[in-house]
Amino acid sequence: MTAPCLDSSTCLLIVDVQYGFMPGGGLPVADGDAIVPVINRIAARFANVVLTQDWHPADHISFAANHPGRQPFETIALPYGPQVLWPVHCVQDTRDAALHDDLRVPQAQLLIRKGFHQDVDSYSAFVEADRRTSTGLAAYLKARGISSLYLCGLATDYCVAWSALDARAAGFDVTVIEDACRAIDLNGSLAKAWADMAAAGVARIRSDALLTT
Repeated sequence: MTAPCLDSSTCLLIVDVQYGFMPGGGLPVADGDAIVPVINRIAARFANVVLTQDWHPADHISFAANHPGRQPFETIALPYGPQVLWPVHCVQDTRDAALHDDLRVPQAQLLIRKGFHQDVDSYSAFVEADRRTSTGLAAYLKARGISSLYLCGLATDYCVAWSALDARAAGFDVTVIEDACRAIDLNGSLAKAWADMAAAGVARIRSDALLTT
């Protein structure tokens, strides 16, 4: 198999590789730390890299702790739709919010912080959960002539999947590198995410496909 052509029109989008989603973090994703060396191997193939970072205020609306009587992983109705309540995680200026120390992407050109508005959650790198507030990422990528995105990071079924779907809606070719992601898998969310992405035309590969010459 020949590796895909990763030219100047291609970008690697690394989603939320932060301590909050690692074992021991505020919202740990099982085996989340295992993706770091995989991402480092594939990132070396990309001239263009963008990172995202969950960046919540302590009083964020998505935290179960800010809703008396509610528990993590319950779902409530908010003005913009259903909202899963999460454990406190990735609070601004804490170690939990920091990118993993072992992540090696010196060529990364942009860091998108999301979830910093107190009253709305933000899974996607492109549009917040109200489906109206843009991060500006699509315009940035298009201005740079980027048309193809490869996604990796945490978690497959939330921030990666939402970002992939929004990237497709914005007109990009999108591929998710499945072994460079890990999932939360809450009530079947992983299977649904893969089905939704496939239906939207998101491709799915393993990292070896990017390393084959």
